[in-house]
Amino acid sequence: MANGGAPPRSPSDDSPGFEQPLLYAHGGLQPGKGPAAARDHEAQCSPGDGGATSLRTCFNGLNALSGVGLLSIPYALAEGGWLSLVLLLFVAAVCCYTGQLLQTCMSASPAVRSYPDIGARAFGRKGRFAVSLFMYAELYLVAIGFLILEGDNLDKLFPGTSLTLGPGIVVSGKHLFIVLVSIVILPTTWLRNLSVLAYVSASGVLASVVLVFCVLWAAVVDGVGFQGKGTMLNVSGLPTALGLYTFCYCGHAIFPTLCNSMKEKDKFSKVLVICFVACTLNYGSMAILGYLMYGDDVESQVTLNLPEGKLSSKLAIYTALINPFSKYALMVTPVATAIEEKLLAGNKRSMNMLIRTFIVISTVVIALTVPFFGHLMALVGSLLSVMASMLLPCICYLKIFGTARCSKAEVVLIVMIFILGSLVAASGTYSSLQKIIHEF
Repeated sequence: MANGGAPPRSPSDDSPGFEQPLLYAHGGLQPGKGPAAARDHEAQCSPGDGGATSLRTCFNGLNALSGVGLLSIPYALAEGGWLSLVLLLFVAAVCCYTGQLLQTCMSASPAVRSYPDIGARAFGRKGRFAVSLFMYAELYLVAIGFLILEGDNLDKLFPGTSLTLGPGIVVSGKHLFIVLVSIVILPTTWLRNLSVLAYVSASGVLASVVLVFCVLWAAVVDGVGFQGKGTMLNVSGLPTALGLYTFCYCGHAIFPTLCNSMKEKDKFSKVLVICFVACTLNYGSMAILGYLMYGDDVESQVTLNLPEGKLSSKLAIYTALINPFSKYALMVTPVATAIEEKLLAGNKRSMNMLIRTFIVISTVVIALTVPFFGHLMALVGSLLSVMASMLLPCICYLKIFGTARCSKAEVVLIVMIFILGSLVAASGTYSSLQKIIHEF
């Protein structure tokens, strides 16, 4: 046992409940099922018998890191100014390094197969619960962000749409579309096997490239041009910018699963670096394009700035709408499964449907109440993504291996990341909440 490490714990030590790792919720490795279940899980994660190739893992990693953050990255740059691009590179480098720390933590025991397992290895049941709490909260708020995104963009496509429900009751605009989208999405959350949706969501990598191309097309071909001057530095907006930058790299929950699925796990570090470099180039391109085009007037979703009626605008919006439709169920299913296990709902289909319906309704209510996409994503990035992507990997790594097995330079680096991450979390959370409250 390494210095400073917690007593080894197997996932089977804990009873099913809220603190169970995401992997169990998706129908993978079940606690207490032994080697047969482990082999079955590998079969689900990997092509053939040998595991996933580096290329496939790279694609899956890109898909995990590429998401709705691409739409808000120009807004993040507008909040922080041109010099905040340095912070984007800093956040990318830190998150890549903490991803490497998670891989090292996994090497501590064969029983460690997921992010919550790492928390359990470091701090026992309380560690598993803490990691799971931040992960599930992040998934829940991202699902809310999906609804807000859908409502905003559909309102952009079909302005002035309204529905009369009765005398004096009219629902219109983004509120109407949020409700309609939730009705369409609801049946997908009732599915117990989401493998089909998982394959559909893999289109996220292509969608990200298409979005950048559409924005470039709008600037060069559709006549928008590059008129935005922008500002060099906006100190007051840095907390929001940092929160949004961190939100763009919040794929740490899936990194352990990707590493486990690989045929050659020792190559995961190289795959991780490639994924972060590619995503940073894509994010940086979108940030620069959007800010050059619209300057400080860029919206929280750059698609809302695109000219109406143009093919590139419609293609960009439709592309942006596809991912939330396919990924919403993937976001809420782990949360729903954890609640079902806690309530011992088991395979009672009616109870499961009721729980998932209630979760969808709750996300709709919050989306209607707090319809501020940029501020909400900044809050998620500052509070939850910073914890999951920066702070928790550092804490778990030091707890499992102890400072005696780390070089002084590594300890200093981790402590610096922890201090800076804490400052980003505190200032970004305060700034985001303040802006959300101010909007009411």
